Amino acid sequence: MNDCELDLDPALDGLDETLTDDEAAQLLTGRIFNIQRFSTEDGPGIRTTVFLKGCPLTCLWCSNPESQQTRRQLAHNDALCDQCGHCVTACSKQAIELTGTGVRVNRDLCDNCGDCVEVCGPRALRMIGDDKTVDEVIEEVLRDRLYYRSSQGGVTCSGGEPLMQAPFVAALFERCQEAGLHTTLDTTGHGSTKGLKAVLKHTNLVLFDLKVMDDTLHRKTTGITNRQILRNARVVADSPAQMIVRVPLIPGVSDTDANVTATVQFVQQLRPGIVVNVLPYHRYGMNKYNMLDRAYPMGEAQPLTHERVAQVVGMFEAAGLDCEIVT
Repeated sequence: MNDCELDLDPALDGLDETLTDDEAAQLLTGRIFNIQRFSTEDGPGIRTTVFLKGCPLTCLWCSNPESQQTRRQLAHNDALCDQCGHCVTACSKQAIELTGTGVRVNRDLCDNCGDCVEVCGPRALRMIGDDKTVDEVIEEVLRDRLYYRSSQGGVTCSGGEPLMQAPFVAALFERCQEAGLHTTLDTTGHGSTKGLKAVLKHTNLVLFDLKVMDDTLHRKTTGITNRQILRNARVVADSPAQMIVRVPLIPGVSDTDANVTATVQFVQQLRPGIVVNVLPYHRYGMNKYNMLDRAYPMGEAQPLTHERVAQVVGMFEAAGLDCEIVT
């Protein structure tokens, strides 16, 4: 379990005046695992979503397991493998072998050097995680400026957890707003409060996850306490940014009446007018675990019935909160 308070981590605490120019430049380089254009579910309008690598949570239901580790990772898509064997020869660590239907990676031996990716013609192997400067990201973002304007869209930073790279996100959002673009932070809420405040200065909307209200259950299912998350939720509520609370509905975890009631009570204490989004559990990320040679933590858990999701929505609405289903 990781119970550290991120406020104590200088890497998450915003740019420090004592940093050299080179150190400041390094902090303004973000590690990104995907830039998704024409996104429509991460804020209003048509958006570009920048997914940053690294997350302090290890949620059992995570659909982006490639986002959890900060370091670059090797992934394999066996459906594309033509069994040529070039990757086996290229690997100096002898970490790869052919299986007849794809490859097997010995994760204890693999150092994620990427040599195998360089020789993989069908691109069955790829490295997840690229380091990009603010300038490089903003150049890609601005390609769709006309779509943002016509749809009242903009740019979203998601993850992983973008607050792990708060200085980069703050700098990117500042550039976006200078260009007249709407900015959205999609966050688990676990990060340095100082870093969060730096990002909020340039944020129009915050999509704030509230996963589990009971701290013991939160630790069991996400790997960390929720104390910092709840503190940061209040920080966001006290800021000028629009706030939408997102609640993943996980069978037997967050969909219970007890958790929904506790969530309702907490949201009511934040500020008036907060909208709640419920995100029903899905199994779309299962194949990503296979690509990383990881077991799927949720096992055979199945999505909730439409009736149960409707009941949860009704509980939020009965408490006077606007509630929408996001799939």
